[in-house]
Amino acid sequence: MENNELEASEEKAETEQEFNPKEFKKELRRKVKAAGGTKSFLKDGDFLKRLTKNYFEALLEEEMSEHLGYDKHSAEGYNGGNSRNGITSKKVRGDFGEVEIETPRDRDAEFSPKIIGKRESSVGNFSDKIISLYARGMTTREIEEHLHEMYSIEVSAQFISRATARIQDDIVEWQSRPLDKVFPVIYIDGLWVTTRTGDNKGAVIKKCVYVVLGINLEGVPDVLGLWIAETEGAKFWLKIFDELKTRGVEDIFILCGDGLKGLNTAQEAAFPKTDLQLCVVHQIRNALKYVPHKHKKQFCADMRSIYTASTLEAAELAFRELKEKWDEKYPVSVGSWENNWNFLTTFFRYPVELRAMIYTTNSIESLNAQLRKNTSNRKIFPNDESVLRILFLNIRNFTKKWTKRRDWNIVIHKLSIMFQDRMPKNFLENS
Repeated sequence: MENNELEASEEKAETEQEFNPKEFKKELRRKVKAAGGTKSFLKDGDFLKRLTKNYFEALLEEEMSEHLGYDKHSAEGYNGGNSRNGITSKKVRGDFGEVEIETPRDRDAEFSPKIIGKRESSVGNFSDKIISLYARGMTTREIEEHLHEMYSIEVSAQFISRATARIQDDIVEWQSRPLDKVFPVIYIDGLWVTTRTGDNKGAVIKKCVYVVLGINLEGVPDVLGLWIAETEGAKFWLKIFDELKTRGVEDIFILCGDGLKGLNTAQEAAFPKTDLQLCVVHQIRNALKYVPHKHKKQFCADMRSIYTASTLEAAELAFRELKEKWDEKYPVSVGSWENNWNFLTTFFRYPVELRAMIYTTNSIESLNAQLRKNTSNRKIFPNDESVLRILFLNIRNFTKKWTKRRDWNIVIHKLSIMFQDRMPKNFLENS
């Protein structure tokens, strides 16, 4: 009796032993030698595909045995309720190419394999490869051609669509994730795309994708979300600000934008303490539209004296000189400075180390330039979801490399003094 229990215990311990790759390698080599060496495996070609097919089929058979509680052809299965019920063939794609495997079935249709799940037709990182190609701006047709060239695999447009559609849940989760309570700086900028309208497949329309980029208290940039709209206005911006507040944002010190319509009105309603800084670089471009080539160089030099001044008083003096010199010839250009003066000179209230970071929206424009590069192949997007999909994938790749902004320790120290009453207590205590 004791011997039987001991044998059963040893057998159980052997069965529960963890998979040992080294032992598996030794066993595989032993079987190769027993079969006549490597020549017997390579003589028919497609060795990797055959090995892959046998590997998956063996694992699926073992999964079925674990599901039923007994091995194939075992006497335990006779009249034991649920049992094997033949096989189902399906094609599976991966880095190895495409193979046809046989998946076992059970009579009660309860078997749900984990190795290759029901209705799954790709394994490993094959779907990730499709998503990576999609993120680079390749069209469905280009992805089909690339996979055929690289792996000799025929894939349908529907298969590629299913592979990329799987990230939709990731987008929803990302767009609704909780955010920090306080952001020292937030940038807003947009990029234009062309999409088909939902009610008419033949019509196309221009839409703007607005990107919101925040710099957190640690000085690390983070894209807070993407919003698509045909037009902009206070109502649209208020919707975005309310969404940010719902996700946890309570305060923004500086909001940087490019004279977007209704932005100031919505910002004052949602975040009344926030300072708005209009992009000086965009202001320069707009002012130069009305200046002929012969005077552009001198006009640029006079404008430069404004935004490179050391103080607001010095900037006001430089502007008065520009106005006296050019107002008669180019009143629209000079007026564009005067009409937006308060929002163009916000950065003078802040530390020198922060000024270069906020007087222009270059930080977010460089991101949008990268996004445009990977969307330029797409002349027309089929819908808004496809736009968000490709932009989200690119943003996810870019943000992995982002680090703390230069001189941020000095900046946040000075901001902590300026906004001591608005800084989170836990941040002040830990800094």
